[in-house]
Amino acid sequence: MAILMISPVSFGFNAETAKNNYFQKNDETQPSEIQRLALAEFNAMVEKLRAKNIDVIVVEDTLDPHTPDSIFPNNWVSFHENGTVSLYPMFAENRRLERREDILNHLQQIGFKHNEIFDLTHYERENRFLEGTGSMVLDRKQKVAYAAISERTDEQLFEKFCEKFDYFPCAFHAFQTVKNERLPIYHTNVMMCVADDYAVLCRDSIDNFQDRIFVLDRLIGTEKEVVLISEKQMHAFAGNMLQVENQDGKKFLVMSQTAFNSLDDEQIKELSSYNEIISVEIPTIEKYGGGSARCMMAEVF
Repeated sequence: MAILMISPVSFGFNAETAKNNYFQKNDETQPSEIQRLALAEFNAMVEKLRAKNIDVIVVEDTLDPHTPDSIFPNNWVSFHENGTVSLYPMFAENRRLERREDILNHLQQIGFKHNEIFDLTHYERENRFLEGTGSMVLDRKQKVAYAAISERTDEQLFEKFCEKFDYFPCAFHAFQTVKNERLPIYHTNVMMCVADDYAVLCRDSIDNFQDRIFVLDRLIGTEKEVVLISEKQMHAFAGNMLQVENQDGKKFLVMSQTAFNSLDDEQIKELSSYNEIISVEIPTIEKYGGGSARCMMAEVF
């Protein structure tokens, strides 16, 4: 297993994605300063992962076309152990430009062979979207896929993915409070994380009781310890984590420092009992991009 990360060259606030990503914030900071800070955070994160012998493949973004969210590659592509690569339809038109054949070719050249491309991108013409492992949280061990249905996560496309890759589909609805209104959460991976033997879940974001029971039953039924986080912790990106494996087979849980700081001692103790935690300082990326550590990493097999 390796991690693909895209080094930013023009990272910044994306007005197209802010339409339904309520984690994004903007201010009067100059774009050049936002890019400078984001690149420093990105490089520090790569260094921290590599220090733990995690195989990180870094590809630099291009200035043209302008793709302010390219730092989040897991939304346009996912890689699978059977050698299939999946490409996804994206909600924001300027995010569709992130898809790069040269990245797939580069991975082939350095030894990550793929034998098939499962391409869903034509559904963009029908305004139907499924944004990779942002829209879906995959339990690769137990073959269960979790998806909070939203404007960016089409239920029928989710089912197509599950049929193709032989995952059990667990679809539900999740919400967050924005200015006293309950609105759909844009990506599943901000409210839950599924690792080999445990899951992190913002149960409070699942308003429907039957949905809540459905998700919990599936997690518990696949022998996961469920670590619950509050909606306040979710807003601090405590659901946006990823369990990764280094080149020695050791597992780690990667999260942002913002997420780590929001956790209480008991939650940290529970998560640390399974694997070492790696926390990374990425406040600029979180603020303007509305995504966190998990969004920055695409797993490569």
